[in-house]
Amino acid sequence: MKKFLMLLSMLLVVGATVDVNAQGWLKKLGKTAEKAAKNAVERSVERNVDRKTEKAVDNVFDGNVNTGSKKNKNNSNDQEEYAEEEYTHSSSKSSSKKQTPKSLEATYAKSDFVPGDEIIFEDLLVGEQLGEFPSRWDLERGVAEIAKVNGETVIAMAGNDSWIKPLMVDNSTNYLGDVFTVEYDMLYDYSHKDGAPSLEIDFMAPNQRRDNEIYTLTYYLGHNKQSVRMAYVKNGSTSDTNTDGSASSGSQLVLNDGQWHHYAISFNKRALKVYIDGVRVINIPNAKAGAGWITFFNGSNKPEYNTYLKNVRIAKGAVPLYDRMMTDGKIITYGITFDVGKATIKPESMGEINRIVTLMTENPDLKFSVEGHTDNTGNPTSNQTLSEQRSEAIVAKLMELGIAQDRLTAVGKGQNSPIADNTTDEGRAKNRRVEFVKQ
Repeated sequence: MKKFLMLLSMLLVVGATVDVNAQGWLKKLGKTAEKAAKNAVERSVERNVDRKTEKAVDNVFDGNVNTGSKKNKNNSNDQEEYAEEEYTHSSSKSSSKKQTPKSLEATYAKSDFVPGDEIIFEDLLVGEQLGEFPSRWDLERGVAEIAKVNGETVIAMAGNDSWIKPLMVDNSTNYLGDVFTVEYDMLYDYSHKDGAPSLEIDFMAPNQRRDNEIYTLTYYLGHNKQSVRMAYVKNGSTSDTNTDGSASSGSQLVLNDGQWHHYAISFNKRALKVYIDGVRVINIPNAKAGAGWITFFNGSNKPEYNTYLKNVRIAKGAVPLYDRMMTDGKIITYGITFDVGKATIKPESMGEINRIVTLMTENPDLKFSVEGHTDNTGNPTSNQTLSEQRSEAIVAKLMELGIAQDRLTAVGKGQNSPIADNTTDEGRAKNRRVEFVKQ
């Protein structure tokens, strides 16, 4: 660059002694040279940016994977005491380094996950007391308790040993069937950055004990990353343990970021799929049917490495929307969800909303009354208002996605039209729904 500028200076000096035509030629040469110099500088900057970007990406994917397993745990942890505390989590440390996806709605809209349409277990942790064991769960081993994260009620699974299962009616171990979905929100205590919990979700047949899984989903946490692995028994196998096959997401998921993420598992006859924030990360076509019950296990080498759960939902079935409409004249969906006590549509609802858009686009004469329903928890007047606001929010979202206003009507039903017993948790979960009634 310096040599180039010296040459340009010499040419300009010479130009002062030549005639007008020569001066014009030198001006053109000067402009050309100036442009070339500018391009050279820009290319140099781009190369430096590329090198910095590559280095940053390498740093993000660097880290040690924790491979702690429940099968190596000593049962002495069964009696370990765990001090009650209110854990207040803050993501401010990572906010300057990582950003959440720009549009989770767009991601979920492209997701092929279809939530089950018959809820058999749902826990929103309503009415739970800080420091107590979660009332809708049973303890297999270790320690778990109700805690607070940023003022929100959650299940805290102790890092060293926490093994819990949904508490079902009559303590049933046969509630999943051959078509089911499992959804939950999960947050890791990422602050240590020197290893993190390894969470497992185990699926057993009705006659099997824990640790004799048909399949096991394991989340491995490293410094900044997470990889997901599903070990499974293949369809048709007589094996009782998860030794026939496995599938992995690899380590491209950068999720140890101190943020909540939404997880979903879908099983349909033999197809087993795993989703994180609407993105399918595992797709197994030949897993064995026959799972009856599940457990959640959290374990690492240090007790302070907690994992937090909320919004756990287990449901049966996944009937196509058109079939639901033709059979019942309406679509009852639990796949459109909201923040508690608000009309804010959660991003994970976009898969179901997008399917409604597709159905209405393919059937241009179809019109719906969009009806929101609540359970009987809380004030009836407030429930009525909330159901109206939620219905209006759904209609607004459908219109935003291209559905004409004259094909949609928003109706709030409040708690006035239950379809299940409001005295049970499962019944209240079924009553919290959205219906698309054909007009």
